[in-house]
Amino acid sequence: MERSLESILVTGGSGFIGSNFIRHLLAQEGFSGRIVNADALTYAGNPLNLADLQDDERYTFIQADIRDEEAVARLFSEYEVDTVVHFAAESHVDRSIFGPRDFITTNVMGTFTLLEAAREAWGDRPDVLFHHVSTDEVYGSLGDTGAFLETTAYDPKSPYSASKAGSDHLVRAWAHTFHLPVTISNCSNNYGPYQFPEKLVPVMILNMVEGKPLPVYGQGLNVRDWLYVGDHAQAIWTILQHGPAGETYNVGGENEWRNIDLVKHLCDVVAKQTGEPEDDYLRLITYVTDRPGHDHRYAIDCAKIKRELGWRQAHDFPSGLSETVAWYLANTEWIASVRSGEYRTWMETNYAGRGSVNDHGR
Repeated sequence: MERSLESILVTGGSGFIGSNFIRHLLAQEGFSGRIVNADALTYAGNPLNLADLQDDERYTFIQADIRDEEAVARLFSEYEVDTVVHFAAESHVDRSIFGPRDFITTNVMGTFTLLEAAREAWGDRPDVLFHHVSTDEVYGSLGDTGAFLETTAYDPKSPYSASKAGSDHLVRAWAHTFHLPVTISNCSNNYGPYQFPEKLVPVMILNMVEGKPLPVYGQGLNVRDWLYVGDHAQAIWTILQHGPAGETYNVGGENEWRNIDLVKHLCDVVAKQTGEPEDDYLRLITYVTDRPGHDHRYAIDCAKIKRELGWRQAHDFPSGLSETVAWYLANTEWIASVRSGEYRTWMETNYAGRGSVNDHGR
């Protein structure tokens, strides 16, 4: 059965990965459908991320909270939604430790609200799809070897990952019990343009430029797999077009780095683009007390999506990181916007004197 893909509801489309996905989809040759971006515009959702698309007749922005049942139902009805790409989530591990309630209400109850709205609106239609975007953190932590498979048992360690695990289980339950056509993807750490500056890559780039400490948890020995956000967007679009209902796909960069090695490599890349001595940046590295329950290592085995759907990463790490650094150095207006208001207040309250040290790329 061919999917409609004519009216795509993207939740959280003003955030980092969501906005990159919308840009990617609108750039696809032959895409003539409509994209409805529903975003509550919390601290991580920035209207500037998609400001240049406001005149594209294929794109509509609606400020809406996925926990609002009436608002979500109206979206399905008014825009005749036939596809959901569900990004909207609270995603910062440190925030989930300080205040887990929003993670439960948004990530679990918000997903429930969307699933129920889709079930009510679609009935038994076979040409629709609910795609849920999740994280490798639901699998827990790895030792020095091995990688997460789609069949790896869930073992979440933080309030954030537990809430995402809960939402994954809801999506599968709605597929099994109510026969809702769904797909799920679990991604590794994303990096690239428009990433909110509480994550490792943008934090380090901006702190280098401003001469601020480069805070690294523990000794920086935690390992993460890094995926360029444009490659992630293409993976999702591939799943929407070709992924059978009921399937789960891991999406990774196959690009593991210890945090400390990544920070040192970033010092080299930034130095080359700014013309400043690399040693000036390396001297800024500061080790801070580790986060509670910090997972040691994540690694994604993405052989399934490559084998079954033909997806491949288009960016290697040197090219992707170079593009990312260049983007942050060139977009000072965007940076000033996202670092104002609620984000600044929260950081000053919770990270006074040491800045953000999160290593995740959601």
